[in-house]
Amino acid sequence: MKELVELIARSLVDHPGEVRVKEVEGPQATVLELRVADGDLGKVIGKQGRTARALRTVLNASGMKLKKRFVLEILE
Repeated sequence: MKELVELIARSLVDHPGEVRVKEVEGPQATVLELRVADGDLGKVIGKQGRTARALRTVLNASGMKLKKRFVLEILE
């Protein structure tokens, strides 16, 4: 899942080299922390959060197949 989020985020931003995804395993869910360059934050979030919501939807759908729960956090 980490690679999936990283691939999608790199294709959205202007500075793909600064995309970082950290995977934190929890007891109930796996948290994916996404960090991008300051100027690219708006591109990952999108207008009214639509891009971020779509990214979370893809992540949840992929997680269903693995029978795991994933949470995406977009950090500054």
